[in-house]
Amino acid sequence: MAPYAAAIRAAPELSLASIPTPTRSAKLSEWLPYWLEHYVQPRRKLSTYDKYEAHVRLYLIPMLGTKRLETLSVADVRRFITRVQAAQTPATAKESHRVLRTALTAAVREELITRNVASLVEPPRVKQREISPWSLKETLSFLEAARRDPLYAAFVLAICMGLRRDELVGLRWSDVDLDNRVLHVRHQTQRRRGTLYDDDPKSRRRRVVPMPALCVAPLRWHRLRQRETFAATGVAWSDGGYIFATRNGRPVEPRNVYRSFTRVAADAGLRVVRLHDARHGCATLLTAAGVAPRVIMEILGHSQISITMDVYTHVVHDTQREAISHMDRLLKRRLPAT
Repeated sequence: MAPYAAAIRAAPELSLASIPTPTRSAKLSEWLPYWLEHYVQPRRKLSTYDKYEAHVRLYLIPMLGTKRLETLSVADVRRFITRVQAAQTPATAKESHRVLRTALTAAVREELITRNVASLVEPPRVKQREISPWSLKETLSFLEAARRDPLYAAFVLAICMGLRRDELVGLRWSDVDLDNRVLHVRHQTQRRRGTLYDDDPKSRRRRVVPMPALCVAPLRWHRLRQRETFAATGVAWSDGGYIFATRNGRPVEPRNVYRSFTRVAADAGLRVVRLHDARHGCATLLTAAGVAPRVIMEILGHSQISITMDVYTHVVHDTQREAISHMDRLLKRRLPAT
């Protein structure tokens, strides 16, 4: 890597893989590209790499690139966060801080620095986005309106099982067992750098989830129509093929799933919410039905129970209020009147 060449040690000290060994005197403008190439790219998902690279290119190098690893201070990091927050948003500043902290953690492991100054700086607080998923009545109205849409089965899975958009697009017929009502979430399909590609699910959490009976009939009908379409276009149908595919067997574009979802909602006169809010709605219904948060976490594929609890706190509060009201009614029947 050309910018890094000036900061590496002499040739005898290079590793066996001929990877330049960084020095304590390296600038962040040298260390961060090296870290991206040799730490992030081989180990992280492409979407994660692209996100980290954007923060390095847009914020970290322009604002901190001239700082050297061993002289970067807590005050430098605090000023950096303030600048990014003022120019962008608290969420962007928080993410840039996380990228810097992760990059410096790698530098500590390389023994280039003795402490991670970014970990000593508290990131900005980000206001939680208000979640307003559809009510049960709105959900049923949407499903009724979507019944004739080619992606109806995808919408049923999103609402009933909380699948992410990219997980829906990545589903193959081999991932579903309709007889035993079991679904395997093994892949997600994303568009990155102008190309559709398959990857592991978010947080690399593959999962096996029982399917509600409501999902079976739409999937059987969808499979029947897909077989007919493929036969007409000369495409070979197989169990390894995509469930939600174009006429030529390619997976549908992820953005087209969202477009169809919002179009159906608008045509039905419903509040237009994000497709991801259907996932929130799934958790809302599960929580209201008394399903334990740990089970909801496994169904939705959250990496931590705290994510489940943070996102759906308002639903938990509603459930608690209902439980207290039930206790009220129970005790009033047994306590003497005053």
